[in-house]
Amino acid sequence: MNSDLTFILRIIITAVIAYLLGSLNFAVIFTRKNASKDIRDMGSGNAGFTNVLRSVGVGPAVLTFIFDFLKGAIAVLIGWWIFSGVQAADGVTLYEYTTYGRYLAGLFAVIGHMFPLFFGFKGGKGVTTTAALMAVVDYRVFLMIITTFLIIFFITKIISLGSLACAALYGVYACISTYFFDYLPNLSQPESFRFRYVLLSAMCAVVIGSLVIVKHKDNLRRLFKGEEKRISPKKSKSKE
Repeated sequence: MNSDLTFILRIIITAVIAYLLGSLNFAVIFTRKNASKDIRDMGSGNAGFTNVLRSVGVGPAVLTFIFDFLKGAIAVLIGWWIFSGVQAADGVTLYEYTTYGRYLAGLFAVIGHMFPLFFGFKGGKGVTTTAALMAVVDYRVFLMIITTFLIIFFITKIISLGSLACAALYGVYACISTYFFDYLPNLSQPESFRFRYVLLSAMCAVVIGSLVIVKHKDNLRRLFKGEEKRISPKKSKSKE
């Protein structure tokens, strides 16, 4: 019973810390500092990298990307650390527990980014923070995702299309990675990965990817209508 309580506390502490970190919306912070405006009242109204790039400029957009990525990575690393103290039991490897801890932290960091406590629960779409989650949880999935995104972006120049495709494929790539690189090669080992690990990893990825897709509902409408804009950063005014 005591161990069960400890495990529940790990879940709660991880979720709260990750959510609070995710609630630090740097699109809002850097836009207010740079332009003395709220990014949510500019352009598309989204508090994220793309809208900052279009509405404010390259500098604030780059800073937004870096810090949104870092907060996601830090949250996931904290979840990893908190769950590294779990006592493995019933044939479950410690790596499995830490993976679930990383997914849990990443999920709540993304939720915090989308619905930030510090900014009236109106945030961004979670793409950059989700990318950080992917990179820390499974670099193999991250490489597949970033390759997919770059191919789509270079062909279309539409960030939202690449983001939506990657969000939809996240669960598929997580399943491929854990099944072919973790589960199959270790079947003969006494402490091998269970197939449940593959399923749970894929399910976590599907949930996170679905959240990103739901937050892109306006982009989906514009894409279907052929009205989604290609990327075009705001040009700084030349001084005369």
